[in-house]
Amino acid sequence: MLLASAHGGFNIGDIIFQLTMLLIVIGIPLVLILTFFVFSRRNKRLNRIEEKLDKLLSDKKNKK
Repeated sequence: MLLASAHGGFNIGDIIFQLTMLLIVIGIPLVLILTFFVFSRRNKRLNRIEEKLDKLLSDKKNKK
């Protein structure tokens, strides 16, 4: 009876459950979107590094 509200409305357990479900519903898409942006940024960074490496290798090849 300690967790019941005074006027017979929502129980504290119901409120905690609803907030937990709301966080899950908001959290899953948020995690997916953030994961997409992280992998996209990593892919762009790898492409820049690859271009620099190709340029350095071609410069080295041309000097010989």
